[in-house]
Amino acid sequence: MTFTRHTRRLTALGGTLALTASLAACASQDEGADAGGSADKEISIGIASGWDEGIAVANLWAKILEDKGYEVETETADVGVIYTGLAGGDFDVTFDVWLPYTHASYLEEYGEEVSDLGVWYDDAKLTIAVNEDSPAQSIADLKDMADEYGNKLVGIEAGAGLTKATQEQVIPTYGLEGMDYSISSTPAMLAELKGATDKGENIAVTLWRPHWAYDEFPVRDLEDPEGTLGEAEEIHMWGTGDFAERYPDLAGWLKNFALTDEQLFSLENTMFNNEEYADDPAAAVDAWLAENPDFVEQVTGASAE
Repeated sequence: MTFTRHTRRLTALGGTLALTASLAACASQDEGADAGGSADKEISIGIASGWDEGIAVANLWAKILEDKGYEVETETADVGVIYTGLAGGDFDVTFDVWLPYTHASYLEEYGEEVSDLGVWYDDAKLTIAVNEDSPAQSIADLKDMADEYGNKLVGIEAGAGLTKATQEQVIPTYGLEGMDYSISSTPAMLAELKGATDKGENIAVTLWRPHWAYDEFPVRDLEDPEGTLGEAEEIHMWGTGDFAERYPDLAGWLKNFALTDEQLFSLENTMFNNEEYADDPAAAVDAWLAENPDFVEQVTGASAE
């Protein structure tokens, strides 16, 4: 049976979460189960706006679940809306919970009302990256090798946490005040990264994992011996408190779910940096699964249907 995925966007959070239409997965457990009392086959996925890795993974799972007969509804909203909705039962699952730091406040607020379904990626972090054939191995090397990189460190948006960490921690700790720290935008940074790597020139940029740039460009991270950009985080999946009871098969599949750097970066690159799949994440997932034909079987124990 083939279902149509419904997608809507939520942007506002008032005193309570206001949804403009009822979600299929908000129906009672009895309504979601068949006459034989089997597990719920309707599910709503909350997707945090602007978090590419979460968008990519949510669409990956939406496709897998649709192919297995689930009726899937995806909702894109601000992070706070996602967690409030998940705790209240308006969403069933979300795939982009950064712990122990970034989303710690949500863990404190909602931890007892949700279920942690596992970790699918364990190397999420802020970085300073360079082209892979350049001389620097550590951020500390940039002080004496600044000329090799045009005496420039290319940054992103002024309000980004990565920008603040670079200004307040990286630059003073490693003595990089002599370098031109260019603050503009993520697209501008990526354009400079593409231009330099295409020309075989050295470049140093502020970046983060996971990001499709690691699949698209020949880049690597510099070591950060002083820990100025913080430790790596894990990306968790959260479900409603009764998720395992309502979705026993899916809960088991998610325990098996993990993505390597290569898998995640290529999925993001296909979805967000390939004009052929612009505005068509389902087609991007199909293309990625075609390149990773054993993935579904590894996760679910059965081939894609």
